[in-house]
Amino acid sequence: MAEDLIVTRTLVVPAAELSERFSRSSGPGGQGVNTADSRVELSFDLAASSAVPEWLRRRMVGRLENRLVDGVLTVAASEHRAQLQNRAAARERMARLLRDAAAAPPPVRRATKPTKGSQERRIAEKKRRARTKQGRGGGGWD
Repeated sequence: MAEDLIVTRTLVVPAAELSERFSRSSGPGGQGVNTADSRVELSFDLAASSAVPEWLRRRMVGRLENRLVDGVLTVAASEHRAQLQNRAAARERMARLLRDAAAAPPPVRRATKPTKGSQERRIAEKKRRARTKQGRGGGGWD
């Protein structure tokens, strides 16, 4: 499965920059769980990647800083019994993480002033509420 990882239409991680490690999974597997290396760790050195433009790399490193260890993003998958399925799951998870990190920031909200009508409705509602509450106050039971 040594093929490029397609993150977006414009961002493709070459297979040469991905590294896979296999180990024994603690998950399902029956008798073979102690002998088969079905757990997959997929690593990508984001900080040193030549596939990611510098401006995008800064954004991605900033968003993934809690997940990076020395600039390397690692994803593990062990939910399936078969190594091939875990490899596919790890690649999908890696692509999703990189896609989310590369996404454009949301547009900046411009503050607007409340309209004259909304201000008047707000004051009218406050006055109505005040009259309601004032009517609750009563004298004692003399």
